[in-house]
Amino acid sequence: MAGSGLMAAASAGFAAVSAPDISGTYWAASYSAKLEVVGGGEPPLNAAGKAAYDKIRAEFKDGSLLDKARRVCVPDGVPRVMATPYPFEIFQTPAGQVTMLFEMNHQVRVIVMDRPLPKLDSLITDLRYNGHSVGHWEGETLVVESIGFNDRTFLDATGLPHGESMSTVERLRRIGNRLEDVITIHDPEMYTRDWQARFVYELRNDVRLEDYACNDTHRDLSGVKGVQRR
Repeated sequence: MAGSGLMAAASAGFAAVSAPDISGTYWAASYSAKLEVVGGGEPPLNAAGKAAYDKIRAEFKDGSLLDKARRVCVPDGVPRVMATPYPFEIFQTPAGQVTMLFEMNHQVRVIVMDRPLPKLDSLITDLRYNGHSVGHWEGETLVVESIGFNDRTFLDATGLPHGESMSTVERLRRIGNRLEDVITIHDPEMYTRDWQARFVYELRNDVRLEDYACNDTHRDLSGVKGVQRR
């Protein structure tokens, strides 16, 4: 039994050492306020989702609803956090987790590795803006499952809605000096089927994260296609 324990520990140590390296600073070359669906078309909203989206957009327009992620810097939620036009950094430390640090709103995402995804019922009193995330490696791809989101976020900057039972699966992989994140959204409360969004970032280890405060002027984003300053 002792030998088995040593072998298991050695295997775990080897797995940790041999995990693909996706650490570094990344910055998207383009930005879209509206999530772009993989394969084209519009997000497949169901009747409840369409009604919620129409209501959110109308309230944005008349000022009765504020986008608090931009007004008071609350976290963006998933997948909106991954649509950031600002750089972010990935750390594969400490052991057993992957950490994402975003310049925008100084958000932090902690992805716990090689743990089972908790049951939604156990998270009802601990719903979070960016949810609860667990990850594992499938070859060169980091697979991240997230659940337990609160209802205070939108999927994108246009107010695309989601339900509290939403879950997401992300597949992140390095392709040369780029990082790709393909996110599958499962939310039968608001959508007729599962659907995907895709983000691509450039590795930019020449960039350092800067201070960020809502309503202040920040770094130059003129190199990011699609950004419109207000």
